[in-house]
Amino acid sequence: MAKFYGLIGFSKMTQTAPGVWNEVITEKPYSGDLLRNNRKTQEAQQVNDNITISNDISIISDAFAAANFQEMKYVTFMGARWKVTNVDIKYPRMVLTMGGAYNG
Repeated sequence: MAKFYGLIGFSKMTQTAPGVWNEVITEKPYSGDLLRNNRKTQEAQQVNDNITISNDISIISDAFAAANFQEMKYVTFMGARWKVTNVDIKYPRMVLTMGGAYNG
């Protein structure tokens, strides 16, 4: 089983002025195990095909991740940011499933 160490981005909406809300990303480093490593390409109506990965990463949870798991937006993996599409809580671990590239 391969090891994982990378940043996870958490999104929080904050009010910067009355009626104005902005998304603020907080990155935290986490370590764990790479459970599944899968890649898929999809033909698109563009020049390049879309790349989607279906990787599962099991991270060691902390208090911040446990309290903010619903705000996980992306995982930095292999030099790119990938969307978190599913979070399965198996205390003290969380299994994150990644999807397409994150373009936030």
